[in-house]
Amino acid sequence: MIRVLVADDQPLVRAGLSGLLGAEPDIEVVGTAADGDEAVALARSTAPDVVCLDIRMPGRDGISVARELCGPDVADPVPVLVLTTFDLDDYVFGALEAGASGFLLKDAEPDEIVRAVRQVASGRGTLDQALTHRVLREFADRRRLQPVTLRRGADVLTARERDILLLLAQGMSNEEIAAALVVEVATVKSHLARMMPKLGVRSRLQAVVWAYQNRVVEVPDPD
Repeated sequence: MIRVLVADDQPLVRAGLSGLLGAEPDIEVVGTAADGDEAVALARSTAPDVVCLDIRMPGRDGISVARELCGPDVADPVPVLVLTTFDLDDYVFGALEAGASGFLLKDAEPDEIVRAVRQVASGRGTLDQALTHRVLREFADRRRLQPVTLRRGADVLTARERDILLLLAQGMSNEEIAAALVVEVATVKSHLARMMPKLGVRSRLQAVVWAYQNRVVEVPDPD
């Protein structure tokens, strides 16, 4: 069972997300929060598997909450999925840099939101497809290196881990990567589990951002 905390300052949105997610047989909504401080307190008391977090809330905003729940200095991070009506780049960058595992616009289809929650809970992460190339291109252009630099990353990754990272950056699932490399899915998962700590990242999404950010792979041109 995936235990989810929903944090949004709009009652209708909280009720809608709670109803949508709670209707799924494998998801349980363990609490709802109307502001950032409440979100942090409930996350600590309920220990959810995923926090669905709005960006703009009274008091502490979503980026600040994400940083406290899953930032690089957090010993026991809680996976965060940011859901927002705003696709402004600074919000996307802020959420990813704060450690969020996913970023999705609220006008996404219900099935996409449910799928995103499952992906974040499983450690896969997700990013709204409408934002992906724009966000990754900007991350690459900014050249803000992750804690592990390209040179060190290249030194510590095995050839197989690098292959998996390149396929991961293409948006492939574990199953698709396994098929491409002719290995078992469990083997892919084992490589990912060993690779991410080497790069100083905590999710598949952050690993993909690292790959583009450090020019391991290039962002496709819009054309």
